Amino acid sequence: MDRLERILSNNKIWAQQMINQDPDFFKSLVQVQRPEYLWIGCADSRVPANEIIGLKPGEVFVHRNIANIVSPADISVLSVIYYAVEILGIEEIIVTGHYGCGGVRAALMKQDFGLIEPWLSNIRELKNTYKDLLTGSVEEQERQLVVLNVKQQVLNVGRISVVQKAWALGKKLKVYGLVYNLEDGILNDLGVTLRGLSDVPEGLRILGS
Repeated sequence: MDRLERILSNNKIWAQQMINQDPDFFKSLVQVQRPEYLWIGCADSRVPANEIIGLKPGEVFVHRNIANIVSPADISVLSVIYYAVEILGIEEIIVTGHYGCGGVRAALMKQDFGLIEPWLSNIRELKNTYKDLLTGSVEEQERQLVVLNVKQQVLNVGRISVVQKAWALGKKLKVYGLVYNLEDGILNDLGVTLRGLSDVPEGLRILGS
């Protein structure tokens, strides 16, 4: 069995398991998606969104990229956030980084990574901004930068116009910052939740408070 055959075989087994659990599972999925959460996470294969938060297909809207970056220059993530908030009416946005992130590790290295350098520059700039806060061994600095990166991406979500518009309209939208620990499978809340325009630094507000 080659790799594609393995995937197709696994898919058939999974589909049958879902039907065994709930005969109408796929029928309900066909109708409409009503996810309550938007997950913005890393593309790392060890951090699968649905599995680690115990949710089924249709329950979480997912966007993943290298190092869970929310860049104002990335039309992909901006479109996902717009669709989640404006079309799906999602009010819970979860930005999740993880310890052992290859993107963060690369940003700490003095090495040219070619095509992905412009992407890594988002983290390199963060590293340079907070260089005085990064202390200890390389591994410790990496963990510290993982946390700083999540905090920055939470702020980046909060500065997006569709998010600020939702707050201005009185929606109870929240933006969380979490870090996933590969060593024990636990998500840790960084306590940087944004609940309204008042939580966004004044210089980043588009619509006022």
